[in-house]
Amino acid sequence: MRTEPDIGRVVSQLTKDSFALILAGGRGTRLMQLTDERAKPAVPFGGKFRLIDFTLSNCVNSGLRRIGVATQYKAHSLIRHIQRGWSFLDGRFNEFVQLLPAQQQVREAWYEGTADAVFQNIGLLRRHAPPLVVILSGDHIYKMDYGRLIASHITQQADMTVACVEIPVAEAAGLGVMSVSADWRVTGFAEKPAAPEPMPGRPGFALVNMGVYVFNAEFLYEQLIRDADDPRSQHDFGRNVIPHIVPRYRVYAHRFTESCVGMQPDGTPYWRDVGTIDAYWEANVDLARVVPALNLYDASWPIWTHQEQLPPAKFVFDDEARRGMAVDSLVSGGCIVSGALVRRSVLFSGVRVNHYSRVEDSVILPQCEIGSDVVLKRVVLDRGCRIPDGSRIGVDAAWDRERFHVSERGVTLVTPAMLGQPVFAVR
Repeated sequence: MRTEPDIGRVVSQLTKDSFALILAGGRGTRLMQLTDERAKPAVPFGGKFRLIDFTLSNCVNSGLRRIGVATQYKAHSLIRHIQRGWSFLDGRFNEFVQLLPAQQQVREAWYEGTADAVFQNIGLLRRHAPPLVVILSGDHIYKMDYGRLIASHITQQADMTVACVEIPVAEAAGLGVMSVSADWRVTGFAEKPAAPEPMPGRPGFALVNMGVYVFNAEFLYEQLIRDADDPRSQHDFGRNVIPHIVPRYRVYAHRFTESCVGMQPDGTPYWRDVGTIDAYWEANVDLARVVPALNLYDASWPIWTHQEQLPPAKFVFDDEARRGMAVDSLVSGGCIVSGALVRRSVLFSGVRVNHYSRVEDSVILPQCEIGSDVVLKRVVLDRGCRIPDGSRIGVDAAWDRERFHVSERGVTLVTPAMLGQPVFAVR
């Protein structure tokens, strides 16, 4: 009979030998013009990161270091970011991050769904011969130890394990909702149901698919081939593969609370799908609070990224009416706040805010320049925007709607194209 240390060693070796495939080809249309020039996983987040950095960091920190990234939609900035920031893994130890653009190796078609993206790379997976394949989304924000997920998969003797998070029923309609038995075996799955089924014993909450899966490798290959041969299939895990295998095979749910790294101040796990402008704005601005929901300062679970070599942020002028300062804000390297006030905001690298301007509750992406006597409130500025002197954005919603995109909750998105300015070649 194996002891706990023996099981720990087995799981550690399985994690090391497994292959992680990150699906990073989606546009993310609900982010509107923010994804006109970049894939959703490449969207900047938190002052210095990209969305995909959280999934990649989870892999590396968990000991899962054989990683493929499947790309498709406007992938140039994503590919450039991974090449610059994720080349530190050592191939001599069989560690790597491989970019997997759609290459039409199986048939003359691009990736046609999440399952098809994996199917078209089935030859690569077989060459690496992993015992398990971990399928991950590249555009969610969370910190998770995939080793614990793999341990759960092995303990349950599952064919497939689905990581799940508990969220309010009112927020679950746009996601995949799981039904489970008392031992957490999945008994039903509904993709984006109009009326999500509540969890047993928690009537206000639904059990939601996180887009994080563990498969026994050979079982995965069998299901991908079966699905690829089905002309009625959309070749999607949520719509087709999972509903097919749930009633036929051993599929178990894994509660995110069991593998989450660092809980929120209220004791619940942090997981965000920042798929809308409102969700994106809220998740960024929350980081500037005194006690944010997501802890980025945990040295035991660092979030890795590519970081340009920039000078420290600078705050200049101390006159009564022209004081350079930032309060309850994140300000990245290369920023200059020159006689302006920044409150409850996130400034990415290389932002300049000029005299007498006021930036409040806003998310300013890299290389933006905000002119003098400007007021920005509840604004998301895309990379490279140049805001003219005297501008007022986020003050008059009706005026903003004629020029920019205003979200349901009143957040104003501004891009260079909306301002009639050149779009950066690399986003």
